[in-house]
Amino acid sequence: MTELVSKKWAKALIELTREDESVSKDEVLSNLRFIEETINSSDELKNVISNPSISTEEKETILSKLFQDKIQPIVYNFLFVLNLKKRLNIIGDITDEFEKELEELKNIIRVSITSAIDLNDDKKTDIRNRIAEKLQKDVKASYEIDKDIIAGLVFKINDTVVDNSIKHKLDKLSESIIRA
Repeated sequence: MTELVSKKWAKALIELTREDESVSKDEVLSNLRFIEETINSSDELKNVISNPSISTEEKETILSKLFQDKIQPIVYNFLFVLNLKKRLNIIGDITDEFEKELEELKNIIRVSITSAIDLNDDKKTDIRNRIAEKLQKDVKASYEIDKDIIAGLVFKINDTVVDNSIKHKLDKLSESIIRA
């Protein structure tokens, strides 16, 4: 539920930045990260933001003192709308969704690559370039090691998993033998 709500808010902010070409989407993301980090740096501030018994007016005063001259006006106004709609508690999720939306606009895709061994930089670059060529997108790759896959690679792209590991192939072979 939170992801869906966060996605709607992030899309709304993306649309606002599209309407005003003078607004840097990257700077908006930077401002959102700054807000998120500021809130997360203080347990007391986190508690105030998430406490429904504290009025929106009191929260507005706090937000004003913290952010008024430190973030772009579009982000500042967005923050106040979130406050009025009692959505400040999901600012981190909105920031993550905004970043995803921004990456989509820039034709960037995140790919998680799992291997059984540590890959050298040349191999990582080669794999990333091959995926980028296949998908026709810029690839932001993250790498993990999982010795349990024995050999091969496992790719996670959004909600899709492409498993080319030996473990997966052995599991499939085992299933087909059992069925036969």
